[in-house]
Amino acid sequence: MSTATRTDTRSPAPHIADGHDLIRVHGARENNLKDVTVEIPKRRLTVFTGVSGSGKSSLVFNTIAAESQRLINETYSAFVQGFMPTLARPEVDVLDGLTTVITVDQQRMGADPRSTVGTATDANAMLRILFSRLGQPHIGPPGAYAFNVPSVRASGAITVERGAKKAVKATFHRTGGMCTRCEGRGTVSDIDLTQLYDASKSLNEGALTIPGYTAGGWNHRLYSESGLVDPDKPISAYTTKELHDFLHREATRMKIAGINMTYEGLIPRIHKSFLAKDKEAMQPHIRAFVERAVTFATCPECDGTRLSEGARSSKIEGISIADACAMEIRDLAAWVHGLDAPSVAPLLATLRQTLDSFVEIGLGYLSLDRPSGTLSGGEAQRVKMVRHLGSALTDVTYVFDEPTTGLHPHDIQRMNDLLLRLRDKGNTVLVVEHKPEVIAIADHVVDLGPGAGTGGGTVCFEGTVEGLRTAGTVTGRHLDDRAALKETVRTPTGTLRIRGATAHNLRDVDVDIPLGVLTVVTGVAGSGKSSLVHGSIPADAGVVAVDQSPIRGSRRSNPATYTGLLDPIRKAFAKANGVKPALFSANSEGACPDCNGAGVLYTDLAMMAGVATTCEECEGRRFQASVLDHLLGGRDISEVLAMSVAEAEEFFGAGEARTPAAHRVLTRLADVGLGYLTLGQPLTTLSGGERQRLKLATHMAEKGGIYVLDEPTAGLHLADVEQLLGLLDRLVDSGKSVIVVEHHQAVMAHADWIIDLGPGAGHDGGRVVFEGTPTDLVTAPATLTGHHLAAYVGA
Repeated sequence: MSTATRTDTRSPAPHIADGHDLIRVHGARENNLKDVTVEIPKRRLTVFTGVSGSGKSSLVFNTIAAESQRLINETYSAFVQGFMPTLARPEVDVLDGLTTVITVDQQRMGADPRSTVGTATDANAMLRILFSRLGQPHIGPPGAYAFNVPSVRASGAITVERGAKKAVKATFHRTGGMCTRCEGRGTVSDIDLTQLYDASKSLNEGALTIPGYTAGGWNHRLYSESGLVDPDKPISAYTTKELHDFLHREATRMKIAGINMTYEGLIPRIHKSFLAKDKEAMQPHIRAFVERAVTFATCPECDGTRLSEGARSSKIEGISIADACAMEIRDLAAWVHGLDAPSVAPLLATLRQTLDSFVEIGLGYLSLDRPSGTLSGGEAQRVKMVRHLGSALTDVTYVFDEPTTGLHPHDIQRMNDLLLRLRDKGNTVLVVEHKPEVIAIADHVVDLGPGAGTGGGTVCFEGTVEGLRTAGTVTGRHLDDRAALKETVRTPTGTLRIRGATAHNLRDVDVDIPLGVLTVVTGVAGSGKSSLVHGSIPADAGVVAVDQSPIRGSRRSNPATYTGLLDPIRKAFAKANGVKPALFSANSEGACPDCNGAGVLYTDLAMMAGVATTCEECEGRRFQASVLDHLLGGRDISEVLAMSVAEAEEFFGAGEARTPAAHRVLTRLADVGLGYLTLGQPLTTLSGGERQRLKLATHMAEKGGIYVLDEPTAGLHLADVEQLLGLLDRLVDSGKSVIVVEHHQAVMAHADWIIDLGPGAGHDGGRVVFEGTPTDLVTAPATLTGHHLAAYVGA
């Protein structure tokens, strides 16, 4: 038998397949892009920078990522595509060299009460398998440890045919880990009946005080015309049976007002219509009612762990799965590293890797049972990143949207290491970012601008970081900007006393926050800043809090409707033309009849995803043609809504269209750096930082004496930070007290007073490690923040 001999020879020349090392974009015109052409190197780290609104997201997300996603979706069957969003081809002439894109954005995770950090990653699933193999006593398969799986028992004859034999099964049961009392939510709700009705009145006298239950409406008639209770008798005079039927009766089909309807007691109905929904997604008046009428308490049966008694009783080395999920992830990682079980060695190795990734990425202070809806945008983005760090995929394109949001300068270095690790695995990494620390590690930089909105949309520079520094673009000029420490600081006019603060990880904190000055609260992510500012300031202190929580609104909402700007504009149009203001609302009488004022028509394609097409009748303008005949200052209402804030500020500031009420709102919008937004731009298209600044502009008209801002520099270009500092100064000089939770060194340097929390995150934080002026912090830097601020100002 002869043995084949292996002979290796070198490839004579590079293979043609290795030549595709660029992503080529030619003629991109999405949103404000003006025929943009760029060539992005693959398997490199490319940073896209430029002022807010310059077109970074339009190029990276709406062109490159969107087209990659569209092409992948087209590979699925028509049936599967029916469950996916239909993506239109981006406005671009040529897109060449694309690879699969994975987008890691800052969209907050769903606020479903049963979604936690553990369920959002694979960590919880791996822990459940671990306990089902090693836990003592053994209580069942992995599902027995899952708080999302209820226990099920059923009885009845099930005939199983096996050949000639027939076996009859009498019972079926499945063991789940869900707590039966709170159904895996960890909290139970109790309803305050005095907030539902006035017991001294009858139904016909308007006893019900629930939103949507006004007399005459169907919700009211369901009870008043049911025949089960006397609608003219005060509720306090009901018999025990009447009160039970009114409040607790189970769903029953019956004839009410001549119509077959389902009658249900008031309390189960409130549970279904209000309590089963995400509170944050409710309209403000409904949310206010729920906060008034419903109290949430920790479930007494599972003590907030969400798990059944059986799941809590099974332990590994004295630790139950509830204990493991409640630990800070870095402590859990140390415990898992100490386990030695050859039977589950591969599982333990993967679990250790996942938990170590959390620690590496600066999220070791979280616990797996933390509800995912409570994570900030930056934390949510980093949790999503954990999924990809252990991924076996290579040669894909990762797209990040400002991954340093919410990160202390100390943590930015860790994030940089992770981005470089993803690149070194052979992936293309595209990052939209403003921070100089991230721009510095780029292999390639694309700088968009020169301005925002219509003043942007062109590539100002493409090349290396060194090239950017000397390029003379807005970003290049500001890349090495350093804010100097203030020579003199303001004198406080009073203090806001916080005593014994224990929210979340705070350790009995006593602190005096000076009033009448600019105070910056800082510290690493997870050190307790938000717990101190949002959770411990007394509710009666007259606080106007501006955070980064999403603005709720439909695709019809826009900056003009949200800020109340549209009201004076409509009145000005109505006065100038002698008609009703309602004509100039796309949600009222002036709406185009074909698209009902939406500007687009939504076509439901049954088994396939619906498609949005521009309305042919109004050509996307949203108004009837007759409404557009009415002009103000030579412009119709659709042209005004298409203006940027800066254009509109000029338009309504002088001349025929002068409208002081509108001009005041527009000035506030320009002050917070939103001059590039168009008035009619849907709120759903704004970034987290833009939403926060929109809220700030709206709240600036309020009478509160203390402003609390949560990272107002998020999404701000280096050049705009100076403008924001000017705005904060104006707020303080007008007699307000401003408290800012912030990591940006320029804001710290500009502060009158700094409160630094730490020294670490989670149980290593929660203490005040420094109080004083920025100069004191830099002079003897004893904290992480002090070291970074000293390096920043060159002290």
